[in-house]
Amino acid sequence: MAWYPRAKKYELQPESDSQPAIRPTQFIVHSIIAPWSAKRTYEYWRDSTNLESHFGLGYEGDIGQFIGTETRADANAGANRRSDGTGAVSIETASNTKGTDPWTDAQVEELIRLGVWLHQMHGIPLRICRSHSDPGFGYHSMFSQWSTSGTACPGKARIQQFREVVFPGIVARATGKTPTPTKPPKESPVMPLSKDDVSAIWKTDGILAAPSTAAKGNTHWTADSYLRDIHARMRATQGELATVHATVRTLAEALASRDDAVDVEALITRIKAAIKGVTVRLETE
Repeated sequence: MAWYPRAKKYELQPESDSQPAIRPTQFIVHSIIAPWSAKRTYEYWRDSTNLESHFGLGYEGDIGQFIGTETRADANAGANRRSDGTGAVSIETASNTKGTDPWTDAQVEELIRLGVWLHQMHGIPLRICRSHSDPGFGYHSMFSQWSTSGTACPGKARIQQFREVVFPGIVARATGKTPTPTKPPKESPVMPLSKDDVSAIWKTDGILAAPSTAAKGNTHWTADSYLRDIHARMRATQGELATVHATVRTLAEALASRDDAVDVEALITRIKAAIKGVTVRLETE
């Protein structure tokens, strides 16, 4: 069995030893419809199903191999192993849960590198498969014989990438028209927001709809305007509440001066409790 030097080895057992040998003549790419690393894909094959691919490829370009390329893997239906002993090498690649996103730059680079190695190691010809049994390179939905129930895998965006970027990249690299990079490309780093970016987020108009109390014709408010309005209303409410408490105390003390039997503190506590009860009822309604 053959193991790809760039892949992390996550050998599936007993499949790696028990499944029959193949003579690799095709390379078929898949999307696994999950944003999984190579290791997570291995764990899924190991723990959740009796199917498997030869390779797994994460978004960051992490690549793992689960079965040697000269042993059958069961991701390609009729292309897994044919009666003449030929079969396809398969790779599952991380994707979003709808299979609609393109491969990352790191994934594209690893697919090209692996394709070149398969061409050099197993003699897979540098052409796109012309039929389900024709040696070459392809993607899962290319032929119905490669899927038991039909599939759109690896998705429209990736099919376009395969035809326009990945496969031409394999051919160019394998024939020496483009050099192998010393380091695979890294994804663009996430840049922190500048103060100008933050200011634009808070002060950009035309996005947030204005509240119903806004002046006629004022259809949108900025996030900054909303926050300032909320702050002003909260401070006003706090002032009104303090005034109410002071008024209650004044009234209670005035009432007590006319009737010695009135307990000022108890009366204030009862009034506050009544106010709180009204507030809670309004909030729940």
